[in-house]
Amino acid sequence: MSSTPIDRVAQATPKKVARRIKGLSDRAIAWIFVAPTIFLLLAINIFPLIWTIQLSFTNYRANRLNREVENIGLRNYERILTDSDIWLNMQATAHFLFWTITLQVLIGFTLAWLIHRNFKGNAFWTTVIVLPMMLSPAVVGNFWKFLYQPQIGLFNYIVSFFTGRDPSSFQMLGDVDLAPWSIVIVDTWMWTPFVMLICLAGLRSIPDYIYEAAEIDRASKFRQFWTITVPMVLPFLMLAVLFRGIENFKMFDLVVQLTGGGPGSTTELTSINLKREAFEKWRTGYASAYAIILFVTVFGLASIYVKALNKVKER
Repeated sequence: MSSTPIDRVAQATPKKVARRIKGLSDRAIAWIFVAPTIFLLLAINIFPLIWTIQLSFTNYRANRLNREVENIGLRNYERILTDSDIWLNMQATAHFLFWTITLQVLIGFTLAWLIHRNFKGNAFWTTVIVLPMMLSPAVVGNFWKFLYQPQIGLFNYIVSFFTGRDPSSFQMLGDVDLAPWSIVIVDTWMWTPFVMLICLAGLRSIPDYIYEAAEIDRASKFRQFWTITVPMVLPFLMLAVLFRGIENFKMFDLVVQLTGGGPGSTTELTSINLKREAFEKWRTGYASAYAIILFVTVFGLASIYVKALNKVKER
């Protein structure tokens, strides 16, 4: 008589252990399996957060371990909130967030609406559009850095073709006015497919009988779009904005590859500035307070946004 692996494990289990396991409730057994994961999450997430909060009230420097650590209260927080350079970094981050999310939502929804029409070659073009999202940010940064080269890059020649301007007369990565937009273009190119997929899921979740009922009532295509399509896709669209907003607020690798925060500090986002404070200037306590402020900002804005999203879903 053949036995399964579970039967063999049960037979090999000592009788004392078997009796103890048999006496456990389903909830206790569930906790036995879940407990290692919870412990790992606490060790990886909660402990570093508590330690960072503790360091934010000190003058600790990671490169001076022998130096006596002093508790300086809220001085780090006061210096951060009154530093004009940090507010400039916040402004650069807000500019990046607003334009990337706006462009990704507009282009992503438009692409999703076109693909939803099921034209010939639909699957092929969907795959082509999704390709940028599959690439590593480091690869994308190096790829676009080459495209932005004023002498040999393709981007300047495309702009020259449509505007008649000399390709070598401007530098996307070296110009103070153009550098922020160069990052916006790359991030939009890379992550618009993500928004498109979420919008496409929303469009395909709308039942066909709603449109059929609207056609019976002689509603125009424009009215169907504004009264059926947009309201029913809006929760999906808001979810995409939430994901992209959180990710772009902590954008780091793509900007480092393209501009390194320059020229000057034009594209120095808060994440880049935080890294410089922590690992170049080694102001660990100051950087910890900076990180806590950013965490509270993202968490607070995300909580308010999620409440608004829940209200939209309840309609």
